[in-house]
Amino acid sequence: MSNTLLPYASEKASQFSESVIREMSRIAAAHQAINLAQGFPDFPAPNEIKEAAVTAINSDYNQYAITWGSQSLREAIAWKSRRDYGIELDPQRQITVCCGSTEGMIATLLATVNPGDEVIIFQPFYENYGPDAILCGATPRYVALQPPSFSFSPDELSAAFNERTRAIIINTPNNPTGKVFNRDELQLIADLCIKHDVLAITDEIYEHILFDGALHVPLYTLPQMAERTIVINSISKTYSVTGWRIGFILASSEITQSIRKVHDFLTVGAAAPLQEAAAAALRWEPAYYQELAEFYRARRDYLLRELTQLGFSCCTPSGAYYIMADITPLGWDNDIAFSRYLAEEVGVAVVPGSSFYQSDHPKRHHFVRFCFCKKISTLEAAVERLQKLKEVPRK
Repeated sequence: MSNTLLPYASEKASQFSESVIREMSRIAAAHQAINLAQGFPDFPAPNEIKEAAVTAINSDYNQYAITWGSQSLREAIAWKSRRDYGIELDPQRQITVCCGSTEGMIATLLATVNPGDEVIIFQPFYENYGPDAILCGATPRYVALQPPSFSFSPDELSAAFNERTRAIIINTPNNPTGKVFNRDELQLIADLCIKHDVLAITDEIYEHILFDGALHVPLYTLPQMAERTIVINSISKTYSVTGWRIGFILASSEITQSIRKVHDFLTVGAAAPLQEAAAAALRWEPAYYQELAEFYRARRDYLLRELTQLGFSCCTPSGAYYIMADITPLGWDNDIAFSRYLAEEVGVAVVPGSSFYQSDHPKRHHFVRFCFCKKISTLEAAVERLQKLKEVPRK
């Protein structure tokens, strides 16, 4: 018998790398850099949601909740969906609470996609989508969002659909671009999904972070799309609690049955007391979401202005809390080298844009992503450090 050890990495795991976003957070910590890479706030969560969590713990909501979510949270999700979008959902049969939208995406794909299927993904894309498709044995098929508006070609999208297409992933408002898909774009996507009998998986985690009159339109609300749309969302970004890992999935009862089975064996369930706090937060008045958007608009405008003055060519986001900045006007053409330099020498961490693209995209090394979900004082300190770029000869 041979003593040669089998490789420890599976074939699936060998097809993608670790998270570049979280790697940049580690690099930031190692070099005491200001972290504008990973999308988590550096300011406190609202007192009301924290107090609700403490109350839940002290009230002994400390054992397993129902695997697909506490009754109070599922009812709150259904109530908010009806209030905000006119969506009618059955809390008993159409809502699954999970451990963040990250688990929501992989649970959904595992429940609905088979090996050999294709999944359409717009690029640049949130870095989890490609690996999630691969873990399901599916093949990602990419469609370009073209800067600076990050619009897509209807012809390219139409050509991506074929007999092997099982699903399309739409993230709106979009990470990393800040694009908000408009109704006409969503209708085109819907028409193709109906024509080819394809599922639409929508990541709507930034639904309330909108600027300049942009409107979030859930694809679920378009005619004939409720039966084939799966909505993935979370409380992480809206309530500034990214570490709580409370997400949820909305779908037809038939699709929900499959998702709940996968979710059950992935994680059993999300933290019980935090579900009770989330249920309370979801019933807050609309004024909270308006204030949230204005809070981030001020930070967006500040960082956009300062980055532009430093020589970056920035794409103005209509939603979410990221700025994609073109580094080529600064004389750089390698986003990875630039991001390393920025973290190690300048003291500001960003995410290299190539982590949001497939490996052969021609513009993948031209961008970096800045995150602005930070205190104004943090952004000001970062801008002060970035002044060093003016002293560096252009490459």
